[in-house]
Amino acid sequence: MNFDEIRNQIDELITLYIEKREESKTFTPVENKVQYAGPVYGPEEIKAMIGSILDGWFGVGKQARAFEQEFAAFLGVKNSLVTNSGSSANLIALSALKANEFRRKLEPGDEIITQAVTFPTTFNPIIQNGFTPVLVDVDLGTYNPNIEQIERAITSKTKAIVILHQLGNPNAMTEIMDLAKKHDLIVIEDTCDALGSTYDGKLVGTFGDMATFSFYVAHHMTMGEGGAIAVNDNGLNLICRSIRDWGRACACPICEVVKNPDKPCPFKTKSGILPEGYDIRYVYTNIGYNLKPMEFQTAMGRVQLKKIPEFIKKRNENFNRLLKTFKDYEEYFILPESLPKAEPAWFAFPLTIKDSAPFSRRDFLSYLEKRNVETRLFFAGNIIRHPAYLGLNFRTVGSLSNADKVLRDSFFMGIYPGISSEKMGFVTETVREFLKEV
Repeated sequence: MNFDEIRNQIDELITLYIEKREESKTFTPVENKVQYAGPVYGPEEIKAMIGSILDGWFGVGKQARAFEQEFAAFLGVKNSLVTNSGSSANLIALSALKANEFRRKLEPGDEIITQAVTFPTTFNPIIQNGFTPVLVDVDLGTYNPNIEQIERAITSKTKAIVILHQLGNPNAMTEIMDLAKKHDLIVIEDTCDALGSTYDGKLVGTFGDMATFSFYVAHHMTMGEGGAIAVNDNGLNLICRSIRDWGRACACPICEVVKNPDKPCPFKTKSGILPEGYDIRYVYTNIGYNLKPMEFQTAMGRVQLKKIPEFIKKRNENFNRLLKTFKDYEEYFILPESLPKAEPAWFAFPLTIKDSAPFSRRDFLSYLEKRNVETRLFFAGNIIRHPAYLGLNFRTVGSLSNADKVLRDSFFMGIYPGISSEKMGFVTETVREFLKEV
């Protein structure tokens, strides 16, 4: 057998294995867990990953470069760069703001507005880069801040807004960008939960100066781990690539100058006290990291990207089934809602138990978990109530009472495409069983 024949046989066996695995899956209510999230993939993804591994290059290479081009095209932006996680994407994006080459460079102590109901690695890079977080409250139901809250937070020290599209629910991005333009503010969209969501007919993650995405197993598409940054500004794109790749000056995938020393280098830079003619591949212009994924992950990502529309359709179907169920119990719950111009690609189904409800969050979630229905708290709730942030330098606008309510009484339920109609039927039945007893 030659190499092509062996590969074809491997592909056939992968298809057979996945088919057998799917045939063997059964669901027994209570006995089998209804996960809140998980990967959804077929033989195509496995074949792509195995093919990439067999090609023999494991670091970022042709698959990663192809994914970056395809992801940028999907969003309709000029550039994207792939990372090893959405958290790393956030770290790179915030780190880029203090790069010497960035024409709007921020300085230590500059203020960045963000919401109090957030995820740690959305919030942490603000602190890690020496900026001062300014926290605003959210509206219950959307779990996003409104324009008035953001505008009240702006001072002469404000330089940027980091806005998180909570659980796939878009913020009022047209209005936020108008506000940012008025006050000359940089906008970073954390779109890790919201790939495919739109506001005013435009994909979120395409409004701001930069946007970050996550491809963790729970998200709208997956590479297992992984993330990306979307950016239209070519200079900012190069800064982000430098920070991702150890801080080096050279951002070319393949160095053409090494092949031809007479060719002008597009990344010629001040060399400090380096010897004349020092190899540009080992010149460092930023304090960087190594935050690249494995090549085979991006091969999986290329396949997953094509499935985004069907994934979103199934997520929203599951969301609407839960919404129909919980509408019968609005006296107990604050139901999720979105803005009039928003079309969410929901990550999950968020709920907040009203103060007047005759049961607690613990009562309800314990019942679901005993029936093997997974749930999750609303991430960090009010982030500054956690031990890691006590005594740190930040500013708050108002009492953050809604964020504290989320901390006490909010949670979310799963709607990912792996929850079949049968499983979702069991989930809604379990919800009704609990609520008919209260």
